[in-house]
Amino acid sequence: MPATDYQGASASFTNLGRSLLAIRRDQVHSMETAQEGTSQEHELEAFQTHVAERFNSLLAADSNDLLSIPWIGKLLDGFLCCQEEFKAILFNYQGLLNRAPLDKYVSEYFERSVKALDVCNAIRDGLEQIRQWQKQLEIVLCALQNHRCLGEGQFRRAKKALIDLAIGMLDEKESNSTVAHRNRSFGRNNMQRDNKSLGHFRSLSWSVSRNWSAARQLQAIGNNLAAPKSNEIIASNGLALAVFTMNYVLYFVMWVLVAAIPCQDRGLQAHFNVFKFAWAGPLLSLHERILDESKKRDRKNACGLLKEIHEIEKCTRQLYELTDTVQFPLSGEKEGELKQRVQELGLVFDSLKVGLDPLERQVREVFHRIVRCRTHGLDSIERANHQ
Repeated sequence: MPATDYQGASASFTNLGRSLLAIRRDQVHSMETAQEGTSQEHELEAFQTHVAERFNSLLAADSNDLLSIPWIGKLLDGFLCCQEEFKAILFNYQGLLNRAPLDKYVSEYFERSVKALDVCNAIRDGLEQIRQWQKQLEIVLCALQNHRCLGEGQFRRAKKALIDLAIGMLDEKESNSTVAHRNRSFGRNNMQRDNKSLGHFRSLSWSVSRNWSAARQLQAIGNNLAAPKSNEIIASNGLALAVFTMNYVLYFVMWVLVAAIPCQDRGLQAHFNVFKFAWAGPLLSLHERILDESKKRDRKNACGLLKEIHEIEKCTRQLYELTDTVQFPLSGEKEGELKQRVQELGLVFDSLKVGLDPLERQVREVFHRIVRCRTHGLDSIERANHQ
């Protein structure tokens, strides 16, 4: 089904959760209970609307911005906003979290959130790999930029850095492996100090193992991800729908990160079979656009769909071809072409220099927010069980 059909289907079913909540509201008999139900309904409807607005905003990006570092940053900002809004919903209705059928959906979300932590660690390692490529770009620029007279020595140095960079990126494509085994963390000591309830976690791997697979991890996150039934939405006062929505947001965001950033055993074989909600249309359209990018001739077999990775490959290939054919002394034509290629490479370098550190901080923040939400939710359930 094309994205436009998904959007039409989304519009047709936008009121699904709303109508089911209205049925539930009509069943109440006291004015006080009805007012409480209306307030809760509005809160949950607002959550669905805000998720749809954030995906629509991401969808509005043109092809030059899609999958760029700023766009990924906007995606993560949207996730963090959804996460905070969802956390507030769990807090406001924490007394219901241990009741069927909501308890099952909440438990499954927390299980998926643990799996998402490993994805965050793998993405952090992928960003470190891009940073290593950035160092090679810097060597090239130092060799060829701002020199009044370029000689063979500068060209040899630049050419060696370009070859090292090409080999590194080729190895990444062939192995889909990263620097995961270096055991870097997101600040383990700080997190242990800030979160006393880490005993809730079954696994706290601070860096993924050598045989870890991003494709399998995504499959595990998306496994059995099905919308709640009408009677479950009604029985949970609509909360099951909110949990399902956050599950899907988590799944999609992790999929985009794996698609964009080099990581171990990447794979795009994810299925987003949902179209009954206001946010489904833009989500499915984004999924389709990203898959279309992956099928382009110059993006197939890429180690990551991040726009800046594509620009590194393109600029370094063009510059290498140029350095491989120059003769000394440089002609005016060759010198002008060289300056243009170096300038293009400098723009890529600058975008990495400006964007990589903030992006890594965002990934770290996503990691910690997931931890805090899970810890808070499990503590709330534990308190409810002892009441």
